[in-house]
Amino acid sequence: MRSATMFGRRRPHLLVAAAVCVVLVLVAAFGVRTFVVRPFHIPSASMAPTVQPGDVVLVDRTARGTAERGELVVFDGRGYFEPTTGEGQEGADGAVGGRFWLKRVIAIGGDRVTCCGADGRITVNGEPIGEPYLAAGVAPSEITFDLEVPEGRVFVLGDNRADSTDSRHLLGAPGGGMIPVERVMGRADRVVWPLSRAGEL
Repeated sequence: MRSATMFGRRRPHLLVAAAVCVVLVLVAAFGVRTFVVRPFHIPSASMAPTVQPGDVVLVDRTARGTAERGELVVFDGRGYFEPTTGEGQEGADGAVGGRFWLKRVIAIGGDRVTCCGADGRITVNGEPIGEPYLAAGVAPSEITFDLEVPEGRVFVLGDNRADSTDSRHLLGAPGGGMIPVERVMGRADRVVWPLSRAGEL
């Protein structure tokens, strides 16, 4: 009876300890997702061949609010990058009307970006940029533009230039298609799924 009584008294403590452990694990997972890394499922081909439909990319959340030329970034495009043709599938979270997009930073605040130079390449501040991530035979852009990116904004394009709604298409829309850098959720650094394509971007 004595040992049974002692066991009965200890059981609630074990349950409380287990509950606390579960809560701590959930809090840690939330913290990692919010402040360190976060996975995003890519539903569209707008970033092919670099990122394919169905890929899951890992986004470095420590880089939120920053952007450098050439980086792949996930951003909250609401109010600045809304699809104009019902292309909710462009959202990097895969939801129709999704709030997140994955694109490549071509120019940052203060840059002059032009398409295209005499050699057919996009120029930034008068210098043609190399774009080895474009598929063979794909033109840097069929749309011409010549603009200065406002301070605190970024000009972004998809790697699949023939099948990407990006800054080029939204220059006359509210927000001008150029994203406030504080809307950048983080830098996409790695494909983690499927395993056959896993690796750094």
